[in-house]
This record gives sequence, structure tokens and C-alpha cells, in this order.
Amino acid sequence: MRAAVIVFPGSNCDRDLAVAFERAGAEVEMVWHKDTDLPGKVDIVGIPGGFSYGDYLRCGAIAAQSPIVKSVKSHAERGGYVLGICNGFQVLTETGLLPGALLRNAGLKYICKTVGLRVETSNSDFTNGYNAGDVINIPIAHHDGNYFADPDTIERLQGEDRVAFTYTDNPNGAQADIAGILSENRRVLGMMPHPERAADAGHGGTDGAALFRALAGALTAA
Repeated sequence: MRAAVIVFPGSNCDRDLAVAFERAGAEVEMVWHKDTDLPGKVDIVGIPGGFSYGDYLRCGAIAAQSPIVKSVKSHAERGGYVLGICNGFQVLTETGLLPGALLRNAGLKYICKTVGLRVETSNSDFTNGYNAGDVINIPIAHHDGNYFADPDTIERLQGEDRVAFTYTDNPNGAQADIAGILSENRRVLGMMPHPERAADAGHGGTDGAALFRALAGALTAA
């Protein structure tokens, strides 16, 4: 598995994401946001958490206009894998690679804690290391994690089995308790919780490691 991790000004989980990919056996290259091309033969692009451009506009809105994002979109459109975590999820909605938007938390406060996530589908290369219905513990750290979409979009996501994760105890007001969603081809995943922060026992838990192992297994098999 060859992975590229995009680095924006304000990214603060880029190294964590790179290490999680590496622990799953990937070769990883860090890519600066002003680059225009991804490295050759990349299997998956990781868009990390943090506060790209200081969240000075809408979260992820400025990052979505960075030069490298055109290549990320092209990669996704030709069937490549993309994983957007926290701010990365916000970037994916701003680019239109995933539907909906991430709004200010319902409590209007930044939240940083470990939460329970229910795995809603194992039918993706991101989630097939779990069983549908499993509850895993993954950290969150966000101020704008309240997932919003119109009712038709929510119904479509649920009907097409594209809700990857939901919160067991909704911390931010997200519609339908949504914590992560998949694209139509199931090769783009956006999620607010941080699986890369739960991929090392020394950091308090390993429930996120299965996501990276599943990806590595799927891409190696391909």
C-alpha cells in the first residue's frame, strides 16, 4: 500500500496519520498543499485532522482550494481511495467528494474526549475489519463536528448503506448520530473521530488500528 498524506498550514495530525499507515505496512509520502501532483502510483490519500488555515473561513473551505486538491479529486474520481479525518472530513465536504457539511457543535464548545462509535457497515474496505454493530472507542477533537445534510441526503446515505459510523452517545448534535460516511463507490471515507489516535496501545487504545489493517489488506489483495 502506498499512501500520501496531505499537509496544510495548521495540520496537526499529519504525522499521526502517517505513522498509522506505516504501522499497517504502507509506504508513506508527505505532500505539501502547494504541490500540484500526487506521487506516482498512490493507492490512498489521507487528509489529516487539524485546523487548516486556522479555520479562518469555514473549516476546510480554504484548504479545499489548495493546488493539490485538484489532484486529490482526480485520484478519487478515477477510483482511488481517500480517507479524510476530522478537518479532512470537512475538506471532503467542501470539495464535494462527500455530501453534507460539518456545523458548529450543538453545545458551541470544543470537545476532546474518547467516544463510543457504532460500526454501521462492514461493507467497505475501510470497515471490513469490524463487524456491523461493533462498538469501538475512538477519540474526537473538534469544534465543528455536527454533521448536517438535507433529509433526502440522510435518507439516501442510510438507504445505500453509506453511513460508516454513528455515535453511541451523540456529542455534537450530528444528524442521525452520523460520525462518518462513505462515497457512492465506497472508496472515500470521511469521519470526525480520529482512528489514527487509537492505533497504538501506548496511546490508550487500538480500536482504530483495524481500519488501517483492513485498508492494507484490501489494497495488497488488489
